[in-house]
Amino acid sequence: MLLPEPMSRIVIVGNKARLDEAIDALYELKLLHLIDHTVGADEGFSIGAPRPYSEKAAQRLLFLKAMEKELDINDETELREKTDVEEIRAKISANYVEAAGEEIFKVLDKRNDILQKITAENARKEELLKISNLPIDLQLYRGYDSLAVLTGTVAADPTDVAMSIADSELFISSDKRVIAFFVKKDEKENALRVLADYEFTEFSVPEGTGTPEENVKAVNERILSHMTERAEIEKELLALKEKHGDNILLMDEEITFEADKGGIPLRIAISDYSYVVDAWAPTDKVSYVIEDLNAKLGSSVYIELQEDRTRDLHEVELAEGRFKETPTHMKNGAYVKNYKYPVQLVDTPRYQEINPSILLSIFFPLFFGLMVGDVGYAIPFIILGAYGLKTAKSDDFRAIATILFFGGIWTFIFGFFLYGEMFGMHFVGEAVGAALTWQSLFGLSFPDWFAGIFPYSVDAAGYSHYGISKMLKVTMLLKLAVYIGVIHMLLGFIIGFINVKMQHGFKEAFMEKGSWIMVFIGLVCLAWGITEFIIFDNSVEGMLLFVMLTGAILMAAGSAVAIKKEGGIAILEIPSLFGGILSYTRITAICVGKAGMALAFNFISITMISGLIGGIAGIIIGILFFSFLHLVVWTLAILSAGLHSLRLHYVEMMSKFYVGGGKEYEPLEIKRRNTKIVETEV
Repeated sequence: MLLPEPMSRIVIVGNKARLDEAIDALYELKLLHLIDHTVGADEGFSIGAPRPYSEKAAQRLLFLKAMEKELDINDETELREKTDVEEIRAKISANYVEAAGEEIFKVLDKRNDILQKITAENARKEELLKISNLPIDLQLYRGYDSLAVLTGTVAADPTDVAMSIADSELFISSDKRVIAFFVKKDEKENALRVLADYEFTEFSVPEGTGTPEENVKAVNERILSHMTERAEIEKELLALKEKHGDNILLMDEEITFEADKGGIPLRIAISDYSYVVDAWAPTDKVSYVIEDLNAKLGSSVYIELQEDRTRDLHEVELAEGRFKETPTHMKNGAYVKNYKYPVQLVDTPRYQEINPSILLSIFFPLFFGLMVGDVGYAIPFIILGAYGLKTAKSDDFRAIATILFFGGIWTFIFGFFLYGEMFGMHFVGEAVGAALTWQSLFGLSFPDWFAGIFPYSVDAAGYSHYGISKMLKVTMLLKLAVYIGVIHMLLGFIIGFINVKMQHGFKEAFMEKGSWIMVFIGLVCLAWGITEFIIFDNSVEGMLLFVMLTGAILMAAGSAVAIKKEGGIAILEIPSLFGGILSYTRITAICVGKAGMALAFNFISITMISGLIGGIAGIIIGILFFSFLHLVVWTLAILSAGLHSLRLHYVEMMSKFYVGGGKEYEPLEIKRRNTKIVETEV
């Protein structure tokens, strides 16, 4: 689970005459990650050509995609039940795709014709509306031997200047924006020069007879008629979608598989009489792969194990280019797999490094719960998260559901057993100032065993507290956050050491990561000692002196090794370690900030609003304010706790060991979603 599954490289050599059988067998295995052949890599071999059926499959697939787009068919739609694949293949062989396409595109052509007519009529209408304020019939704009008609828009009224053109007539709209200028043809160029000062922009006048208003009315009638025709056509398309929609999706799935299979020769080595397939397979499945292919293809195939790939990067450097990158196959388990998505937001893990998913699955909900820590917020987290995990199909929404569900569980655990509170109020105890408790609010009497569940403390004023008070125990919570940060970051360094040891050996791991482990531990020891001396006024002697000396020695030794490995710039990285540890105090900051908001909102909604208004009205208004204000806190809790938990993993821990840049394991397989194989009884 920590490391990607061990992979082995195998080579499969077979008779080219049985290539189609071999391709089917490779897909049925669902285990082989194909290594693309490189041109010129092997003498006598080249990249093959698609299978004869591939071109037809590709054409049909394009045809289907066009139909899906035009009919607005969503390929994510769940069909009522899966269909026997043989039934779909029979329909494909009977040219169902072509027949359905002819029927659908015939109606689509009608719709497109109507849409073109509507577009043309709207364009004509727009042209008519431009001249609707001019008192001229359409037929009067053209047909003259000696006159030119200039129609267009102007920025200002050109009447005064237009009068300078002899034997001319100017018509202008009521808004002074559109003109029709009748001039002798000999004066056209002169008229254009005059109008240029008024930003004249010419446009054409549509042909026709009668006034613009009469023509607009006729256009509107034609558009209405076309819209009615379009509505009828849309009904036809809906009927066709109902008739062919399911079959289109089913055939899309099957033909996609067919096209993918047909393209396999483009990825493997082919000679005149044979084919060669290089592939990765899980090491523990190699024997099964060999047995299965031999059983299906018999003497026409030869399979050989080429290597069991280790985690040593020196081995990778010696490998041929196409064999360098080993695919990453993570077997995360039912719980950890939920955290694959946030890891891949950064990058896919390499084959030679530990997968951070398991670390996120442990620490992420822990941090989230510690920051929120409230039973009242935890319950909706868990409910919404469980619903999302059950119904969400998108990786984005499943990631959010994962945060809510598992973070909600730890929010409940910390909220009940550590903080002992719900909606910012402790279950047990007396009200102290604005800090209400559920016991004091409703006058409840809890049994002793229930009060004994929660951590107990007495503050300086003598008040008893059942559950850790976030507002009063800030120092304790800060210490807890720092200790968590030390463990979290140290774990990152240790994993980095393990990764480098696997990849390059112990010496390189000690130089690259061991040095920083010593620096980090030394820094923590020194910081603890200095804190005890300065803040708590403890004498530097005995155990404290030993710890500080040990810290100084570790820091000096680690820094020396780090400088030898990385140069003087390593010294500049040491302060960032201290800053990284302190960044974990934001866990406490978010925790206390949320508690402070809840305390204030409780005082506003319960003490101020309900108390001042009084009666049933005061209770109702108080409940409404209480619900809304805590919804605000609940929403902010998701954003702040979720984002900061991710930041602590990405920046403070994963940066110590995670490189990424791996290639996802993608075995050849047919993932049927809408179709199924029905076994025939013999």
